[in-house]
Amino acid sequence: MNSRFRELLWPAVASVIAFLLLLGLGVWQLKRLAYKETLIATIAARATNAPSELPPSDQWPALSSDDYNYRHVTFTGSFDLAREALIFSAPPRDFGVEPGFFVLTPFRLESGGTVLVNRGFIPQSAVTNSTRKESPKGVVTLSGVMRAPQKRNAFTPEDDPGRGRWFTSDAPKIAGSLELTGVAPFTVTLDADSRAPVANGAPRPAASDIEVVNNHLSYAFTWFGLAAALAVIFLLYARNVLKRPSA
Repeated sequence: MNSRFRELLWPAVASVIAFLLLLGLGVWQLKRLAYKETLIATIAARATNAPSELPPSDQWPALSSDDYNYRHVTFTGSFDLAREALIFSAPPRDFGVEPGFFVLTPFRLESGGTVLVNRGFIPQSAVTNSTRKESPKGVVTLSGVMRAPQKRNAFTPEDDPGRGRWFTSDAPKIAGSLELTGVAPFTVTLDADSRAPVANGAPRPAASDIEVVNNHLSYAFTWFGLAAALAVIFLLYARNVLKRPSA
């Protein structure tokens, strides 16, 4: 075998393996893109459909977050205004620039059980205003979207349950801190046009934006681009080897 071809053999084998691996990763990202687009469409449809009844408490243990996240529901009961959890957040769209908190308040359902309801956003400067703990009182019927517990990442600060300050909306953990039992494993975020009374200083519901991250197309282009770059580099390398003058 010609020495030049022997010199190219193992680089060629390694390049082909790497090329196929990069192509496979790109194809996998395209499949993930199709799945994510379907998921986003499903979630958008759930959030905009007419509200259905909140699942009864005896069904909660069997619920899958993939099945209920962003499901539009209606429910009746009363707020436990003496307890709450504050979830730190940047201001929602059209809420100015001041950071603040989403207010989660236990809501005792007439059908049984308790669900943590995200009543809306308050700026940090309004935290000491006790108005939000005065209303609404009595039985009310509300609507909103079911939300799965938020996941933490390496950059999420530690929660401070002692002060009622949280950085993720995790119903089971918050319920434990508030010493609540029979609490749903999900939260419900009130509709932006909810009929819950909004007094001065009380939390204001925000639009339930779809929060599913979908970067798979750019990832696919990255993998395919790397595969193309690898092919070009190997071809240039091979051309240089084959053009090298014989010793």
